Amino acid sequence: MKIISAIHYMIFTAVLLSGSGWSQPVNAASQKLVLTGASTIAPLATEIGRRFESQHSGTRIDVQTGGSARGINDARNGTADIGMVSRPLKPQEQDLQAHTIAWDGVGIILHASNPVAALSRQQIADIYTGKIDNWKTVGGRDAPIAVVNKAEGRSTLELFLAYFQLKNSDIRPHVIIGDNAQGIKTVVGNPNAVGYVSIGAAEYEAGHGVPIKLLPLDGIAATVANVRNGTFPLSRPLNLVTRAPPEGLSREFIDFTRSKQVYDLVEAQYFVPVSVR
Repeated sequence: MKIISAIHYMIFTAVLLSGSGWSQPVNAASQKLVLTGASTIAPLATEIGRRFESQHSGTRIDVQTGGSARGINDARNGTADIGMVSRPLKPQEQDLQAHTIAWDGVGIILHASNPVAALSRQQIADIYTGKIDNWKTVGGRDAPIAVVNKAEGRSTLELFLAYFQLKNSDIRPHVIIGDNAQGIKTVVGNPNAVGYVSIGAAEYEAGHGVPIKLLPLDGIAATVANVRNGTFPLSRPLNLVTRAPPEGLSREFIDFTRSKQVYDLVEAQYFVPVSVR
Protein backbone atom coordinates (compact mmCIF):
# COMPACT_ATOMS: atom_id res chain seq x y z
CA MET A 1 0.00 0.00 0.00
CA LYS A 2 2.82 2.36 0.89
CA ILE A 3 4.52 1.48 -2.41
CA ILE A 4 1.38 2.37 -4.39
CA SER A 5 1.09 5.68 -2.51
CA ALA A 6 4.71 6.51 -3.32
CA ILE A 7 4.12 5.84 -7.00
CA HIS A 8 1.01 8.03 -6.98
CA TYR A 9 3.00 10.79 -5.32
CA MET A 10 5.75 10.62 -7.96
CA ILE A 11 3.21 10.77 -10.81
CA PHE A 12 1.42 13.70 -9.16
CA THR A 13 4.70 15.58 -8.71
CA ALA A 14 5.74 15.03 -12.34
CA VAL A 15 2.38 16.29 -13.61
CA LEU A 16 2.52 19.31 -11.33
CA LEU A 17 6.03 20.29 -12.47
CA SER A 18 5.26 19.85 -16.16
CA GLY A 19 2.14 21.98 -15.83
CA SER A 20 4.08 24.76 -14.11
CA GLY A 21 6.53 25.07 -17.01
CA TRP A 22 9.46 23.91 -14.90
CA SER A 23 12.57 22.96 -16.86
CA GLN A 24 16.13 21.98 -16.09
CA PRO A 25 18.65 24.82 -15.62
CA VAL A 26 20.93 25.76 -18.54
CA ASN A 27 23.96 23.98 -17.14
CA ALA A 28 22.14 20.76 -16.31
CA ALA A 29 23.28 17.46 -17.75
CA SER A 30 22.33 16.38 -21.28
CA GLN A 31 22.30 19.92 -22.70
CA LYS A 32 23.01 19.93 -26.46
CA LEU A 33 23.44 22.53 -29.18
CA VAL A 34 23.27 21.69 -32.89
CA LEU A 35 25.21 23.88 -35.34
CA THR A 36 24.94 23.38 -39.11
CA GLY A 37 26.21 25.21 -42.19
CA ALA A 38 29.43 26.66 -43.57
CA SER A 39 32.37 24.28 -43.89
CA THR A 40 34.70 27.27 -43.45
CA ILE A 41 33.43 27.81 -39.91
CA ALA A 42 32.88 24.16 -38.92
CA PRO A 43 36.48 23.27 -37.89
CA LEU A 44 36.70 26.41 -35.75
CA ALA A 45 33.26 25.81 -34.22
CA THR A 46 34.29 22.23 -33.44
CA GLU A 47 37.43 23.33 -31.59
CA ILE A 48 35.56 26.04 -29.70
CA GLY A 49 32.85 23.50 -28.92
CA ARG A 50 35.35 21.11 -27.36
CA ARG A 51 36.70 23.83 -25.11
CA PHE A 52 33.18 24.90 -24.17
CA GLU A 53 32.24 21.29 -23.35
CA SER A 54 35.29 20.98 -21.10
CA GLN A 55 34.02 23.93 -19.05
CA HIS A 56 30.33 22.90 -19.06
CA SER A 57 29.94 19.37 -17.77
CA GLY A 58 27.29 17.35 -19.59
CA THR A 59 27.03 19.76 -22.50
CA ARG A 60 27.48 18.61 -26.10
CA ILE A 61 28.13 20.80 -29.16
CA ASP A 62 27.19 18.97 -32.38
CA VAL A 63 28.71 20.61 -35.49
CA GLN A 64 27.55 19.59 -38.99
CA THR A 65 28.52 21.04 -42.39
CA GLY A 66 26.48 21.52 -45.59
CA GLY A 67 27.16 25.09 -46.67
CA SER A 68 25.92 28.52 -45.61
CA ALA A 69 22.57 27.97 -47.31
CA ARG A 70 21.94 25.02 -44.99
CA GLY A 71 22.95 27.16 -42.02
CA ILE A 72 20.37 29.78 -42.99
CA ASN A 73 17.60 27.27 -43.62
CA ASP A 74 18.24 25.17 -40.52
CA ALA A 75 18.39 28.18 -38.20
CA ARG A 76 15.22 29.59 -39.75
CA ASN A 77 13.16 26.39 -39.51
CA GLY A 78 14.54 25.30 -36.15
CA THR A 79 16.36 22.19 -37.38
CA ALA A 80 19.53 23.65 -35.84
CA ASP A 81 19.96 25.85 -32.78
CA ILE A 82 22.62 27.88 -34.58
CA GLY A 83 23.49 28.25 -38.28
CA MET A 84 27.03 28.84 -39.55
CA VAL A 85 27.17 31.38 -42.39
CA SER A 86 30.49 32.57 -43.82
CA ARG A 87 29.22 35.82 -45.35
CA PRO A 88 27.06 38.82 -44.40
CA LEU A 89 23.32 38.25 -44.20
CA LYS A 90 21.34 39.23 -47.30
CA PRO A 91 18.45 41.74 -47.16
CA GLN A 92 15.93 38.87 -47.32
CA GLU A 93 17.64 37.20 -44.34
CA GLN A 94 17.26 40.07 -41.91
CA ASP A 95 14.72 38.06 -39.93
CA LEU A 96 17.75 36.22 -38.54
CA GLN A 97 20.29 37.42 -35.97
CA ALA A 98 23.98 37.39 -37.02
CA HIS A 99 26.84 37.12 -34.54
CA THR A 100 30.29 37.58 -36.08
CA ILE A 101 32.93 35.35 -34.47
CA ALA A 102 35.88 35.98 -36.84
CA TRP A 103 36.95 37.40 -40.21
CA ASP A 104 38.34 35.61 -43.25
CA GLY A 105 39.24 36.37 -46.86
CA VAL A 106 38.65 34.52 -50.13
CA GLY A 107 41.69 34.00 -52.34
CA ILE A 108 42.64 32.51 -55.70
CA ILE A 109 44.84 29.41 -55.42
CA LEU A 110 47.12 27.70 -57.93
CA HIS A 111 49.42 24.71 -57.67
CA ALA A 112 52.78 25.75 -56.24
CA SER A 113 54.53 24.65 -59.45
CA ASN A 114 52.48 27.02 -61.64
CA PRO A 115 54.79 29.86 -62.78
CA VAL A 116 51.98 32.43 -62.91
CA ALA A 117 52.54 34.89 -60.05
CA ALA A 118 49.54 37.20 -60.49
CA LEU A 119 46.31 37.60 -62.43
CA SER A 120 44.30 40.75 -62.99
CA ARG A 121 40.64 40.90 -62.05
CA GLN A 122 39.70 40.78 -65.74
CA GLN A 123 41.97 37.80 -66.40
CA ILE A 124 40.36 35.87 -63.55
CA ALA A 125 36.89 36.65 -64.90
CA ASP A 126 37.96 35.62 -68.41
CA ILE A 127 39.42 32.35 -67.13
CA TYR A 128 36.24 31.46 -65.27
CA THR A 129 34.00 32.32 -68.22
CA GLY A 130 36.15 30.34 -70.68
CA LYS A 131 37.50 33.30 -72.66
CA ILE A 132 41.00 32.36 -71.53
CA ASP A 133 41.54 28.61 -71.54
CA ASN A 134 45.34 28.19 -71.70
CA TRP A 135 47.92 29.28 -69.15
CA LYS A 136 50.18 30.47 -71.97
CA THR A 137 47.80 33.40 -72.54
CA VAL A 138 48.58 34.81 -69.09
CA GLY A 139 52.32 34.10 -69.05
CA GLY A 140 52.27 30.48 -67.92
CA ARG A 141 53.14 27.22 -69.57
CA ASP A 142 51.32 25.90 -72.65
CA ALA A 143 48.65 23.90 -70.85
CA PRO A 144 44.85 23.98 -70.65
CA ILE A 145 43.38 25.66 -67.57
CA ALA A 146 41.26 23.46 -65.31
CA VAL A 147 38.63 25.72 -63.74
CA VAL A 148 37.48 24.69 -60.25
CA ASN A 149 34.21 26.25 -59.13
CA LYS A 150 32.16 26.04 -55.92
CA ALA A 151 28.80 24.33 -55.69
CA GLU A 152 25.52 26.22 -55.33
CA GLY A 153 24.72 27.18 -51.76
CA ARG A 154 28.35 27.89 -50.85
CA SER A 155 28.94 31.43 -49.60
CA THR A 156 32.41 31.46 -51.16
CA LEU A 157 30.73 31.11 -54.57
CA GLU A 158 28.38 34.00 -53.84
CA LEU A 159 31.22 36.28 -52.73
CA PHE A 160 33.35 35.32 -55.74
CA LEU A 161 30.53 36.03 -58.20
CA ALA A 162 29.67 39.35 -56.57
CA TYR A 163 33.26 40.55 -56.52
CA PHE A 164 33.94 39.66 -60.16
CA GLN A 165 30.44 40.72 -61.26
CA LEU A 166 29.59 37.34 -62.74
CA LYS A 167 26.58 35.03 -62.74
CA ASN A 168 27.03 31.36 -61.97
CA SER A 169 25.60 30.58 -65.42
CA ASP A 170 28.57 32.49 -66.89
CA ILE A 171 31.09 30.09 -65.33
CA ARG A 172 32.56 27.28 -67.42
CA PRO A 173 33.87 24.89 -64.75
CA HIS A 174 35.74 21.63 -65.25
CA VAL A 175 35.27 20.60 -61.62
CA ILE A 176 32.63 21.62 -59.09
CA ILE A 177 33.60 21.19 -55.45
CA GLY A 178 32.04 21.70 -52.04
CA ASP A 179 34.20 22.64 -49.08
CA ASN A 180 37.64 24.28 -48.88
CA ALA A 181 39.44 21.00 -48.24
CA GLN A 182 38.03 19.54 -51.45
CA GLY A 183 39.02 22.66 -53.40
CA ILE A 184 42.57 22.54 -52.10
CA LYS A 185 42.85 18.80 -52.76
CA THR A 186 41.66 19.31 -56.35
CA VAL A 187 44.30 21.97 -57.07
CA VAL A 188 47.00 19.87 -55.41
CA GLY A 189 46.06 16.98 -57.70
CA ASN A 190 46.13 19.06 -60.90
CA PRO A 191 49.06 21.46 -61.54
CA ASN A 192 46.98 23.25 -64.19
CA ALA A 193 43.97 23.94 -61.95
CA VAL A 194 42.77 27.26 -60.53
CA GLY A 195 40.37 27.58 -57.62
CA TYR A 196 39.28 29.92 -54.85
CA VAL A 197 38.99 29.10 -51.16
CA SER A 198 39.22 30.56 -47.68
CA ILE A 199 42.51 32.41 -47.24
CA GLY A 200 42.74 31.05 -43.71
CA ALA A 201 42.39 27.47 -44.90
CA ALA A 202 44.82 27.94 -47.81
CA GLU A 203 47.47 29.73 -45.75
CA TYR A 204 47.26 27.04 -43.09
CA GLU A 205 47.70 24.22 -45.63
CA ALA A 206 50.51 26.00 -47.52
CA GLY A 207 52.27 26.59 -44.22
CA HIS A 208 52.15 22.86 -43.56
CA GLY A 209 53.78 21.88 -46.85
CA VAL A 210 50.76 21.46 -49.12
CA PRO A 211 51.87 22.53 -52.66
CA ILE A 212 49.52 25.46 -53.29
CA LYS A 213 49.97 29.21 -53.46
CA LEU A 214 47.66 32.17 -53.04
CA LEU A 215 47.63 34.89 -55.70
CA PRO A 216 47.38 38.59 -54.84
CA LEU A 217 44.11 40.34 -55.65
CA ASP A 218 44.20 43.88 -57.06
CA GLY A 219 47.85 44.01 -56.05
CA ILE A 220 47.18 43.08 -52.41
CA ALA A 221 48.75 39.87 -51.11
CA ALA A 222 46.19 37.27 -50.03
CA THR A 223 47.29 36.87 -46.42
CA VAL A 224 45.61 36.67 -43.05
CA ALA A 225 47.66 39.73 -42.06
CA ASN A 226 46.02 41.78 -44.83
CA VAL A 227 42.58 40.51 -43.84
CA ARG A 228 43.43 41.62 -40.29
CA ASN A 229 44.48 45.13 -41.32
CA GLY A 230 41.48 45.51 -43.64
CA THR A 231 43.42 46.02 -46.89
CA PHE A 232 42.52 42.76 -48.64
CA PRO A 233 39.56 43.53 -50.91
CA LEU A 234 37.67 40.24 -50.66
CA SER A 235 37.05 39.57 -46.97
CA ARG A 236 34.01 38.33 -45.11
CA PRO A 237 32.58 37.89 -41.64
CA LEU A 238 32.21 34.40 -40.24
CA ASN A 239 28.79 34.42 -38.59
CA LEU A 240 26.75 32.31 -36.25
CA VAL A 241 23.06 32.97 -36.91
CA THR A 242 19.97 32.41 -34.80
CA ARG A 243 16.26 32.73 -35.45
CA ALA A 244 15.81 35.10 -32.50
CA PRO A 245 18.08 36.83 -29.98
CA PRO A 246 19.90 33.90 -28.37
CA GLU A 247 19.00 32.81 -24.86
CA GLY A 248 20.22 30.22 -22.39
CA LEU A 249 22.83 27.78 -23.65
CA SER A 250 22.86 29.31 -27.16
CA ARG A 251 23.70 32.72 -25.73
CA GLU A 252 26.39 31.27 -23.46
CA PHE A 253 28.03 29.51 -26.38
CA ILE A 254 27.87 32.48 -28.77
CA ASP A 255 29.30 34.80 -26.12
CA PHE A 256 32.08 32.26 -25.59
CA THR A 257 32.91 32.12 -29.33
CA ARG A 258 33.38 35.92 -29.34
CA SER A 259 35.47 36.08 -26.17
CA LYS A 260 39.20 36.32 -25.61
CA GLN A 261 39.05 32.79 -24.23
CA VAL A 262 39.08 31.45 -27.81
CA TYR A 263 41.32 33.94 -29.64
CA ASP A 264 44.07 31.33 -29.73
CA LEU A 265 41.74 28.87 -31.46
CA VAL A 266 40.63 31.50 -34.00
CA GLU A 267 44.23 32.38 -34.86
CA ALA A 268 45.25 28.71 -34.98
CA GLN A 269 42.69 28.32 -37.80
CA TYR A 270 44.29 31.34 -39.57
CA PHE A 271 41.27 33.60 -39.03
CA VAL A 272 41.09 37.05 -37.47
CA PRO A 273 39.39 37.46 -34.06
CA VAL A 274 36.47 39.89 -34.06
CA SER A 275 37.96 42.65 -31.92
CA VAL A 276 41.41 42.60 -33.56
CA ARG A 277 40.49 43.54 -37.13
